[in-house]
Amino acid sequence: MSRQADIERRLDQLGSRVREYADGATDTADGWLSRGRRAVGRLSRSDARKRIARQAEDFADEANYQYRRLRRNVGRHPVATAAIVAGTVGALFLLYRALRRDED
Repeated sequence: MSRQADIERRLDQLGSRVREYADGATDTADGWLSRGRRAVGRLSRSDARKRIARQAEDFADEANYQYRRLRRNVGRHPVATAAIVAGTVGALFLLYRALRRDED
């Protein structure tokens, strides 16, 4: 085979690979687009938006309540809070030592 024929054959193979990769990328992009459209369709319904908004509001209210409760307890019992923090750190160190490998 001549060198020119070999180069042409390799270029044809390269072109077919590029087409395969492009087709795969196109299929993937189409799949992502359709999934996105379905997700937007589900979220565009008013009941879904209201439900998500209510859940977010409930989560924010609970976080605010827990924060205020924690601040109240820290203000009333600073020594107990320090003991809880020290115990938590100690427990983490014990877990680390128990679970680490012998090679470490």
